[in-house]
Amino acid sequence: MTLLVLLIALAVLRGLGALGVRRFATWPSAAAHALAIMLFMTASAHFVPGGVTVMPTHDDLVAMVPPAVPFPSAMVYLTGVLEFLGALGLIVAGTRRAAGYCLTLLFVSLLPANIYAAIADVPLAGEPASPLWQRIPEQVLYIATALWATRGALPLPSLRRAPASRTQRA
Repeated sequence: MTLLVLLIALAVLRGLGALGVRRFATWPSAAAHALAIMLFMTASAHFVPGGVTVMPTHDDLVAMVPPAVPFPSAMVYLTGVLEFLGALGLIVAGTRRAAGYCLTLLFVSLLPANIYAAIADVPLAGEPASPLWQRIPEQVLYIATALWATRGALPLPSLRRAPASRTQRA
């Protein structure tokens, strides 16, 4: 479902770009916004109470957390917040590059939970677990999309201080 949301959003947004909407004029910019839409959807699941049956819930996501990870419920809330922040960061041009890099790290760190869920057959929203052969390529696609979204984005600010000009030294 998340992959479908990403692909449909990308096609629609890039189509708008082709029609003259400058915000979506490039594939990387459209990809950044499409990934943000997908992340708003997935992040919301981190906060949905257990009784809801139309989408994955907080309880579903807690079940995906490998047993070795402490405080699984808190981790699910934390990753939900990070997904929301990443989505916002992708939308703002000035933070897009940093958001793309941070989301890449987040997606890599979430890979063990996806592997565990596939191996342990953890259902999601009552549906059987998706197989490992599907989960890993999907996660790689999200990582690639986050990195692709950084193309053409504003560069990260330098941490080095610029040398003082002659007028400042005098």
